[in-house]
Amino acid sequence: MLVMIVGLVTFLGVHSIRIVADDWRGEQIHKMGEMSWKALFSVVSIVGLALAIWGYGRMRLDPTWVWFPPTGLRHAVALLMIPAFILLVAAYVPNNHIKAKLGHPMVLAVKVWAFAHLLANGRLGDIIFFGAFLLWAVLDFRAARRRQPAPPVAARPAGTAITLVGGLIAYYLFAFHLHVWVTGVPVM
Repeated sequence: MLVMIVGLVTFLGVHSIRIVADDWRGEQIHKMGEMSWKALFSVVSIVGLALAIWGYGRMRLDPTWVWFPPTGLRHAVALLMIPAFILLVAAYVPNNHIKAKLGHPMVLAVKVWAFAHLLANGRLGDIIFFGAFLLWAVLDFRAARRRQPAPPVAARPAGTAITLVGGLIAYYLFAFHLHVWVTGVPVM
């Protein structure tokens, strides 16, 4: 579990710089240049995420159970993941009403994803893994709302339609084709 925790601290730590040290981040970008900062940020993020995922997989081999979730909660997770995927896609599709209204749909997608997975997983490692992401998303969303707002996004029905359809397609592909391959766990 130590590898997972080191990975989480690394990945979420680098993603928390904007929460706890936004001015310092700006100084580093100014000193290093935006591309160098993004490269360093990406490398540290990838290493942290890889360690977190690898450690999470190792934790599953010898789990410590905290509670045994009812099987029916897996259906709740499946339903909650639909808006999570739509929110995720909304972060990348330009001119959609979801991003225009919420401002930070990716962070909201992480909140929904982490909360949903906390419902259906009762191992200590699951609680630490998904709980860490949920805590980070709550703090990041709050910090993002306090920062100066971005200029308004021009929302168009076509952007919103693409977001909704894209989110549903991404959900279908991941839930019914990729989840088992990526996680080793069937959705239902």
